Amino acid sequence: MRDEVDLVVPVKTLDRAKTRLTSATGGDPVSHAALALALAMDTVSAALATPGVRRVVTVTSDPAVAAEMAALGVEAIPEPAEPGLNEALMHGARALRSNRVGALQADLPALKPGELQAALEAAAGRRAFVPDRQGTGTTLLLAAPGGELDPRFGVGSAGHHRISGAIALFGPWPSLRCDVDTEEDLRLALTLGLGVHTANALPAWTT
Repeated sequence: MRDEVDLVVPVKTLDRAKTRLTSATGGDPVSHAALALALAMDTVSAALATPGVRRVVTVTSDPAVAAEMAALGVEAIPEPAEPGLNEALMHGARALRSNRVGALQADLPALKPGELQAALEAAAGRRAFVPDRQGTGTTLLLAAPGGELDPRFGVGSAGHHRISGAIALFGPWPSLRCDVDTEEDLRLALTLGLGVHTANALPAWTT
């Protein structure tokens, strides 16, 4: 039987999300919110299409995000009272009650299902993580079957996850390692092939 994973994807309220990307939309708050939402929708859509991913839930308190995720067939769990990304991920993991859970960052607009599938297979049932392209952050964290997620996201999360015992996974997965925080990141994601939602949110970039 395939070792399937349930993924938690945290999504900030759109007014707080991706503040370093304001230049990509000319500083317009409506366009910026649309871009932040599009990044998450392309990430989740790719995860849903990945063999080995059984279920995806989002953790968000933004009603616009929750509504769009519901249209994709994805449950939105409100953020917990305790602030912070790691707290949100643990809250989502507890709600899933899954034998195996993972955390996927919501800013992977070029994510290819085949690359995510390859990373899941490379984990081979171990607690593992995929570093971002700079090697300091984390885009995917996987618990071992029956184990705790124990997320340690934040500055230098790759090192923190490694110290905590997680195995670093490296492979030819550029779309999985290309999280988008800056306009430079977004331009790189464009070369990898943006998902349809992000491409539609950036018509001037893709025409």
